[in-house]
Amino acid sequence: MSAVEKSEQQRLSVFKTYKLYVGGKFPRSESGRVYEVTDSKGKWLANAPQSSRKDARDAVVAARKAFGGWSGATAYNRGQVLYRVAEMLEGRREQFAREVAEAEGLSKSKAAAVVDAAIDRWVWYAGWTDKIAQVVGGGNPVAGPFFNLSSPEPTGVVTVLAPQESSFLGLVS
Repeated sequence: MSAVEKSEQQRLSVFKTYKLYVGGKFPRSESGRVYEVTDSKGKWLANAPQSSRKDARDAVVAARKAFGGWSGATAYNRGQVLYRVAEMLEGRREQFAREVAEAEGLSKSKAAAVVDAAIDRWVWYAGWTDKIAQVVGGGNPVAGPFFNLSSPEPTGVVTVLAPQESSFLGLVS
C-alpha cells in the first residue's frame, strides 16, 4: 500500500463551521456557542454561530457606520456592487446548488432552479438601482403656485429574516 493510499484511509473530514459576517470581518459569536445545521433528513451539515444580543448590537453599529458610504454612492455604483454579487454567485453556481439541495432536501434540478432564481433576482435588483428614483419619485400636483417633489432616500439599517422553507432564495429576496 502506498503512502498516498494510507493517508487517504486515515484522513479526517474537515467540518464546516460558519462565522458571523460583521463589518467586513468574520468574527466568532460573542457567546462562543453554535447550533447544528441539518438537512431535511436530520443529517448534520455544519455548525452555525448562535449570536447574542451583543453580536446583534455590533452588527447594527457596523451597518450604521457603513450607511454613509453606501447611501452616498451613486445609483450606478450600487448597481455594479449588486451585479458583482450575481457574477460571483454564477461562478459558484454548482457549489450553491449542491448545498441548497442538501440543506433543503431538493433534487439537483430544483436546487439549481433556486440558485438560478437567486442570481436572476440579484441582476434584477442591480438593474433597478438607477431606475427606482424615476419610478417612485417625481413631481406631485398640488394646488397653488407650489412644487411638490418626491425623491426616495436611504432610510437606515434593515434587519432581514429569511423564511425557513427556502432560506437561500428568501434571503436574496
